[in-house]
Amino acid sequence: MRKLFIVREKKEFNKLIKTGICKKNDYFVIYYKNNNLKYDRFGISVGTKIGNAVTRNKYKRKMRAILDIYIKKCNTKKDYIILLRKKALSVSFEKLEKSLFNLLIEGVNNE
Repeated sequence: MRKLFIVREKKEFNKLIKTGICKKNDYFVIYYKNNNLKYDRFGISVGTKIGNAVTRNKYKRKMRAILDIYIKKCNTKKDYIILLRKKALSVSFEKLEKSLFNLLIEGVNNE
């Protein structure tokens, strides 16, 4: 994922979480909101309850790989914050991919 597509600042994260639309499933919580840019931006958060730093970074890499595929298929001009839930640790990459895709597409279709 290119640096252009990343939400980095804490105030942007907090603003999206407070004012964005929330969608949930067993493995992820996403908040999204329209932006004034020509591309999507993503922020990924994996809490400390998930595991140690190695585990958290492993799942961030998995989520970025999934998002790389999504970016190539869709452009909705939104900002997304994606939070990983602890239940996601026990499932395969394919199931995570399908789950995140469904959640992102569901959010796009509901607007």
